[in-house]
Amino acid sequence: MGWGMRKPRWIVKPVAVGGDLGEASGGAGVGGLSGNENGNGNSAPGRAGKPVIYHCISRVVERRFAFGPDEKEKLRTFMRMYENFSGNRVLSYCFMCNHIHLLVEITPAPAGGLTDEELLRRVGCIRSEAQVAVLAKELAEARKAVVAGVVKDAASYVAAIHERFTWRMHDLSQFMQGFLQRFSLWFNSKHERSGHLWEDRFKSVIVEDGVAARTMAAYIDLNPVRAGIVEDPAEYRWSSYGEAIGGPVKDYRLMGSGAKGNGKKSREGLVRACLAHEGVGFEAERWKDVSRIYRRLMGMALGKNKGRAAVEGRGVVTKNTAEMLESEDNETVLPDLGMAGMLLCRIRYFTDGAVIGSRAFVNGAFERARERFGARRKDGARRMRGSGAAAKGVLWSLRDLRKRV
Repeated sequence: MGWGMRKPRWIVKPVAVGGDLGEASGGAGVGGLSGNENGNGNSAPGRAGKPVIYHCISRVVERRFAFGPDEKEKLRTFMRMYENFSGNRVLSYCFMCNHIHLLVEITPAPAGGLTDEELLRRVGCIRSEAQVAVLAKELAEARKAVVAGVVKDAASYVAAIHERFTWRMHDLSQFMQGFLQRFSLWFNSKHERSGHLWEDRFKSVIVEDGVAARTMAAYIDLNPVRAGIVEDPAEYRWSSYGEAIGGPVKDYRLMGSGAKGNGKKSREGLVRACLAHEGVGFEAERWKDVSRIYRRLMGMALGKNKGRAAVEGRGVVTKNTAEMLESEDNETVLPDLGMAGMLLCRIRYFTDGAVIGSRAFVNGAFERARERFGARRKDGARRMRGSGAAAKGVLWSLRDLRKRV
């Protein structure tokens, strides 16, 4: 894999998590812009009550091809562990050989806080049974002390125990840092190396729910198609769509390694990505209908054998091109195959655009971070050009990118 093998030093430098424009820090997103005044991303910029969604990207140092099947399985394992611990939800993801993509919704913390039982359950997602047992004993003794009147401020006494863990929950930066560092420890131990694994800090882009979220989810799932690894994203196991439908495993070496799974978490995430703007939650039972819309958005044919289709625009005509064109709106966001064709290209706006969404949404984000822009700039929304031109007038970017678009 290109890594120099050395004896393990059991040292992993911490993942750098930055606060530059377009990179997440403390869940605050773009230049300190967050969904609420506390900066923990519990509501979205632009309109109160909207989901807080980020597209996160992290690349291996020097862009080395470091991840094989085992590494990608571990990435998914640790991602799910920290998803369950943090309370955040992964809507879409894809693990490539030298970088990863996640579409993450930062969920609000429970208004009344966590119960002891829920805290122990979440901590158990990332800690050993022995460590959870120690915490459970500490909580039980604290509750007894409260009942016995040994402590004066009972609420603060127990809350202090909770806060040792809850400050890392419902927060983008802590989620990514925990996930990436945990994987780095495993990777460095496995490959007998030390030092940085990830290239600098992770990037994040704020994504509006609705058109922007489902388009971004499809863009993420189409990574292996753009890379020429597969013709149908259903055939790539280490992505949300491949997991959602239990994509076929062609490599016998992956048999018995959890290569199929039941995909419920991924189905829930994709349903949410596609329908959050309609108030739909993480409802796996809506997957049958959503999967048709989602495949159309990715430019995939809807043949009898789902997962066995070709992609329009790659030199092969899909089996059901006529079916896709006969629909007035193509069941996506544009009246033709322009969006699907666009998603087969690398779109820099989706990784460097800072905020992606409707014109009103992007302008709302701009107003919240007005002090970070010059006085000559009057509004935030910028039209997408180059490879993103098919979304012109539908999706807008906060950054006016001019190079490599």
